[in-house]
Amino acid sequence: MRITRRQALKRGLTGVTVIAAGGLVWRAWDNGALNVGGGPPYEMWRDWREARLDGPLAIVRAGILAANAHNTQPWRFTIGEHGVALYADPGRNLGSFDPFRRELTLSLGCALENMALAADAQGGSTLILPTAGRRTSTLDATLPVAVLIPESVAANAPPLFDAIDRRHTNRGPYAAGRGLSAALEMELMALADMPGSRLMLFDSDSQRAALGRLIVSATESIVADPAMAADSAHWFRFARGDIDKHRDGITLDATGLTDFVSVAAKLIPAPSPEMADRQWLGATRDVHVATAPLFGMIAIKDPYDLQSALEAGRLWQRIHLWATARGLAAQPLNQPAELVDRDYQLSRPSPMEKALAALTGDPAWRPTFIFRMGYAERAARPSPRRAVEDAVTREG
Repeated sequence: MRITRRQALKRGLTGVTVIAAGGLVWRAWDNGALNVGGGPPYEMWRDWREARLDGPLAIVRAGILAANAHNTQPWRFTIGEHGVALYADPGRNLGSFDPFRRELTLSLGCALENMALAADAQGGSTLILPTAGRRTSTLDATLPVAVLIPESVAANAPPLFDAIDRRHTNRGPYAAGRGLSAALEMELMALADMPGSRLMLFDSDSQRAALGRLIVSATESIVADPAMAADSAHWFRFARGDIDKHRDGITLDATGLTDFVSVAAKLIPAPSPEMADRQWLGATRDVHVATAPLFGMIAIKDPYDLQSALEAGRLWQRIHLWATARGLAAQPLNQPAELVDRDYQLSRPSPMEKALAALTGDPAWRPTFIFRMGYAERAARPSPRRAVEDAVTREG
């Protein structure tokens, strides 16, 4: 049979189309576009319900599911005869983002709160904290940050325990014009009933605008700082292969994109670090700040005191679990505090510190954690978590 030139061209184009379509399907499958939240990196979230009362190992699992800075998961656990010890993993530090390990300590505090909830659900525990006066900058892998010694009393699952595996950071848009009721704000403030921490809420238009400007300004300074930009890029996981390998970091699924945009982003090459920074800055300005009905701030008198920073981290975890239980979404927006750390590291004046003090009205209480809260327009997706065996050591 004779084939004309036109027929040959048509068949050739059809073949190219099929190959191209096949390539897109392959890339979609290979990059996880068709398997959101699936596979081993996410099994900790799926298995929590079956494992949450499984003795000391459940306490460790609860800690692994805690909130933490940039999903670095900077912790290690030791299970011994008498209890579970929590250690820092300094190798998972954020570098120029966290030169004094303040945010690493906050992350450990989040893990400690989850661990305490899990221990209470199994019968309670005695908690041993570090001695007063220890600095966050002294954190290393040799001394435990805290030890939980289980007790044999009647098990009593705390109200927030049930939210551990449902808590996820929501970086998408929040419902415009729908803020928290006065009753919910009172509940939220009651969570901070402790002498060492102060919770401040910013819900008026003027307050939100003022703090929002500081958050955007800090983000602009961070992306303009080569060291901070590089340390941020180190923890982005755009390819599914990287997620499977590292099981940590910020993924496309966790950035708050719509399903369509998330899939589309996985079909194209990963953005350059510079492009990723511009996208982060744009999302901070146009989504995170623009749609936040409420900002919150946790302040302590010394952000670099280890015990105080641990308690501030525990408070944030408690707040996020409470928000989850109440159907609310929350997201850290801690760029201003990170910029203050960077200013201290470089021994330069910190206009951001002065601006934050002017906003809070009391320089004696120094902001260490800033967040937004509201009703999300779409559900948050889980972030990857390292396996238990990668983070735990057994004594004896």
